[in-house]
Amino acid sequence: MALNKDYEDIPGTFVFDADRGRKGYQLNQFCISLRLANNRDAFNTDEAAYLDKYPVTTEQRQAVLERDWNRLLELGGNIYYTSKLAANDGINFQQLAGLMTGMGNEAYRAMMVAGGRSPDGNRYQHEWDKEGEN
Repeated sequence: MALNKDYEDIPGTFVFDADRGRKGYQLNQFCISLRLANNRDAFNTDEAAYLDKYPVTTEQRQAVLERDWNRLLELGGNIYYTSKLAANDGINFQQLAGLMTGMGNEAYRAMMVAGGRSPDGNRYQHEWDKEGEN
């Protein structure tokens, strides 16, 4: 999705805006459906068959089945909806953040308790690209 928006240059960040929301509408409808026990049961019985009820893209379907959390956001998933899928898998929000950052749960928790990630070096992709040129 080439949106050419200034905030698309933030490393590792997929801003959920109107364009991304439109792209992920069916994906998010699937995810929010998991708030109901009968839907979770149906999904857990046969994930592929349950996903057939939603006209998600091939890439979105693959990201769901592979639990590729960051890809789900890139493909239009809203973090609050995709967290329903994580909760279905027994993953709480803190654990999900640990997975998405690649830090793991304990390291992520320790970083947050210590005040969070420093913004230094995490501002814009073009700044990273310039550093690589030097």
